[in-house]
Amino acid sequence: MIKRILTVGGLTLLSRITGFVRDIVLAAILGAGPAADAFFVAFRLPNHFRAIFAEGAFNAAFVPAYARIREQGGAARAQLFADRIFTLLLASQIILLALALLFTPTVIDVLAPGFAKDPGRFSLAVDLTRITFPYLLLITLVTLYGGILNALQRFAAAAFASTLLNLSMIVTLALAVFFPTAGHAAAWGVLISGVLQAMLVGGDAWRAGAMTALRWPELDADVRRFFRALGPATVGSMGVQLALFADTIIASFLPAGALSALYYADRIDQLPIGVIGIAAGTVILPEMAQRIAAGDEKGASSAQNRAIEFTLLLSVPCLAAFVAIPELIMRALFVRGAFTAGDAVAAGHTLAAYAVGLLPFVLIRSTVATFFARGDTATPVKAALIAAAVNIAFKFLLMGPLAQVGLALATSIGAWINLGLVVWFAARAGHLHVDERLRQSTLKLAVAGLALAAALWLCEAPVAHLFAGWRKLADVASLALLAAIGGAVYGGIVLVLIGPHWLTAFRARQQG
Repeated sequence: MIKRILTVGGLTLLSRITGFVRDIVLAAILGAGPAADAFFVAFRLPNHFRAIFAEGAFNAAFVPAYARIREQGGAARAQLFADRIFTLLLASQIILLALALLFTPTVIDVLAPGFAKDPGRFSLAVDLTRITFPYLLLITLVTLYGGILNALQRFAAAAFASTLLNLSMIVTLALAVFFPTAGHAAAWGVLISGVLQAMLVGGDAWRAGAMTALRWPELDADVRRFFRALGPATVGSMGVQLALFADTIIASFLPAGALSALYYADRIDQLPIGVIGIAAGTVILPEMAQRIAAGDEKGASSAQNRAIEFTLLLSVPCLAAFVAIPELIMRALFVRGAFTAGDAVAAGHTLAAYAVGLLPFVLIRSTVATFFARGDTATPVKAALIAAAVNIAFKFLLMGPLAQVGLALATSIGAWINLGLVVWFAARAGHLHVDERLRQSTLKLAVAGLALAAALWLCEAPVAHLFAGWRKLADVASLALLAAIGGAVYGGIVLVLIGPHWLTAFRARQQG
């Protein structure tokens, strides 16, 4: 399992690295002003629907169902099931796309009502949304093919696909002079990437002999069971996305640049969430589903404990860095072109607020897998909806005194509520068994994380003084040196507290 997590995590890391390059280009060309706000609204809209209907709810319902059907009924029955779901999915997405293109101005009115006071931003957001929204249809097909491949233990193509989004946007932004605005260039990059991703992941499904075809969508027992799982999962994903919608709506009333600060801070925060949390969740879901279908409850529980342990090992240093040196991170990565030092300060404060909820965000995918693997998508919905309600309530409470930082902090509060409830529900149902090794590792990693945060905070000023004469490269050099110092501190403490035998034992258990 660890090898598959590293495969998905490594390819996701490549995606995040190219994503950083993309965001650096975005920051330099679009900056953090009105045009950037319009693009980020246009980009968020299909992403919200994707998270609700595709990557969120669909994966939670489809991957365990496909794995179970293939394990118990064979490849032919699983292919029939996939074909019927493909047909229904394609038809629903075509209808949604038609409605979105027809009523785009109304959608922008709802999503970003603050734009009504700025006709230029509103008009640009409408134009860009009409370009980006077809991306949803394409990425939904990518999600279907990726779910099939994941159930077949083929993770590489789906994990690499998002890299194409970054590369496509970098190329179109580099050619921005040929588009009406840089926002149009970025929007076309999004749409082109959808085509490329569908070709890549669909091609891998075809090579695996699992390519789907149009088939009359008969509501047999397998399809009905899938929809019984999909309904609650969709409601749960919708609850999370409602909180993100609230971010966009509220931030549209804040001064120009608030949406951009949220975007850039979230991009940094998403690095460990995507590389570590989602990678572990992607691997552990089919792993647990197959073990549970085969009656190996103990093996499923052990796999979940090791996934959580490995996730904590890699995410704790990210949390320490985001809390200790957030402004330096934003300056080093983004201050160039239209993105100013003042923008970096706002985004840095926002990043620190997001970091408060980093651990629950990276752990939630591995934790809810114990329900999804059993076909129970309803229980996590309760936690998600309660957390979303708390999240939105805190957004309204904190937006006044803290602006976009309050929105990010509310998101973190909601994440802790969500994880706490999921853990409680799982323990009450007997689906979560935290072993002694995980308890001890958690305490030791907490000590290592606190020591790392203290080291970064204490070393920031001396390191900045050391590179004060480097001008434009001062922040980049400071961040690089602090990363080296932090790596040595954290790695040394982990080796002292846990010992090198820990990884050896971990790998041995996975092979066993």
